[in-house]
Amino acid sequence: MSKIKILPENLANQIAAGEVVERPASVVKEFVENAVDAGASRTTVQVEGGGNRLIRVIDDGEGMDQDDILLSLERHATSKLQTADQLPRILTLGFRGEAIPSIASVSRLTITSRVAGAELGNQADIRFGQLRRVHEMGCSQGTVMEVRDLFGNVPARKKFLKTARTELSHIDEIIINSALAMPQLGLTYTVDGRDIWSFAPGVDSLDSRVQVIMARQLKSELIQVDCRLDNLLIHGYLLPPDEAVAAAARLRIFVNRRAVRDRMINHAVAEGMHNFLMKGRRPAGAVFLELDPELVDVNVHPTKQEIRFHQTNNIHQQVVMAVGQAMQRHQRRMQHTVFGRPAADGDFQKARPHEQPAIPESSWQLNEPSPVVQPEKAKVPLPFAARELPEPEIVGPVAPPGPAIKQAAAPADYGEKIVSPFQFPGRQPRSRFRYIGQFMKCYLLCETEDGIAVIDQHAAHERLLFEQLKKQYQEMELPGQALLFPEMIECTPEQIEVLKKHDREIAGIGLVIQEFGGQSYVIKAVPAILSHLGPQEIVKGIFDHFLSSEGRAKGAAMRMDDILAVMACKAAVKAHDILLPEEGEELLRKMEEADIFSHCPHGRPVVKIFSPAEIKKWFFR
Repeated sequence: MSKIKILPENLANQIAAGEVVERPASVVKEFVENAVDAGASRTTVQVEGGGNRLIRVIDDGEGMDQDDILLSLERHATSKLQTADQLPRILTLGFRGEAIPSIASVSRLTITSRVAGAELGNQADIRFGQLRRVHEMGCSQGTVMEVRDLFGNVPARKKFLKTARTELSHIDEIIINSALAMPQLGLTYTVDGRDIWSFAPGVDSLDSRVQVIMARQLKSELIQVDCRLDNLLIHGYLLPPDEAVAAAARLRIFVNRRAVRDRMINHAVAEGMHNFLMKGRRPAGAVFLELDPELVDVNVHPTKQEIRFHQTNNIHQQVVMAVGQAMQRHQRRMQHTVFGRPAADGDFQKARPHEQPAIPESSWQLNEPSPVVQPEKAKVPLPFAARELPEPEIVGPVAPPGPAIKQAAAPADYGEKIVSPFQFPGRQPRSRFRYIGQFMKCYLLCETEDGIAVIDQHAAHERLLFEQLKKQYQEMELPGQALLFPEMIECTPEQIEVLKKHDREIAGIGLVIQEFGGQSYVIKAVPAILSHLGPQEIVKGIFDHFLSSEGRAKGAAMRMDDILAVMACKAAVKAHDILLPEEGEELLRKMEEADIFSHCPHGRPVVKIFSPAEIKKWFFR
């Protein structure tokens, strides 16, 4: 006798339920999506007992007659897909035809439905996969799906459910995703008779729904993402970097109205906000992608929560670009808010394809670095450092082996107490900011029309230096300073591999290291901005970046950003460095003129404004 047997239908449905029905939220998701596909304009979700006692979803869609109700209980029965030609262009949320029979096999399911124009509707009662009865009855147009005693016949599954509070939080997430994905859908959600969410049909816009949903964690203006390309529309809203810290703050991703989980899009948004988010923090908000359905494969996961793009690298780069442009526009708004800087006509306009900058290299697409050409002379003056240096003779960026090294002048000594990081081409009066002074030798205090501004002097200067270093590196003009006495170092095999594999990147920051023989190497020049540090300390830091697990996982562009950020950090004014009033004024002027100023390259905020209302509240005025 054959050992292979056909599974009974009820057992096959229970196995399918293990894939489709993970928890009560899975039931809510399937029923709400069916309501949307049925053309519903209003849907009500009622939950009791954490979802395992009762889930009722009521919609006003097109409804089903008795034949359709019975067919919906069969596996792979669907009205949304008829031929294989339709599979590459799926526009409906559901299409597999597995959800209803799977849910019916592990619960007591009641389906009540009436089609438009019919005098009576029909009701079907199914108990753990067994159809008990079907009869006519009076009901409203649309469908009511009612599930009781979920997993009542499979206690092994039921015991793995979490607490009612946890299960309700998952249902709440489904409701929020549905409200955002379909702003035209009226949606009401109640738990044990209490109203949790209520969205009016056809009234709310996506903007208003995002504001309502994120109002619990939002303290300032959302960052709007809006970028339209030939075959892709990217739009959405992100929480400001300082507010993406709450436990409930998460990034929601929607592709063609479908809420999905996608690591690639998450990574792209995080890369677009690189140098704005602190380590350990993740972007939060809602990002929507709309593109040709043929470029997306939605048939890769039983619950349809994961998808696959046909042009992954291209989509990733475009999302990075869109988020990066959104952060730049956000900076202009902050400059207008903080400094009163007048906005240019195009500052707040939506990005256009022909205005978009070059796409940065991404760690999702590994490319060889572009050839580096040695410049004849640096065109940009040396970045501001903690000690102002005379302009050195430039060494680098070069492709090893480098040219002969020339000695640069020694750095000037400004003493131990007062640090002078700035030149003063001429102070200009400011109408919105009145510099008060330095506080705790760490912060700059300013009086503004909006209250009192507190500025972290180290974070502010660090950001300015980082942007200047980044520009010089991109233009291959980052200066190096020759060593009067080159230093010898012994390198490990891993470090030698770094020197050979990343020679252009290392030379691009002005660091010249040449092979001497065996494992011995000679340091002949260091980045001019770090010339106050020991050469071996600089080289060790560079090796640590390339050899760390975090550095290995990043692409060349993000890794180089991290290296430049550390260089800026070491060169910037420090906490407890005393600044003269002229220096404080100059730092404010540089911030006002900079394209990006709000966060240091490690994500720490630079400025905090305390409004008059807050100050009055402190003193009960």
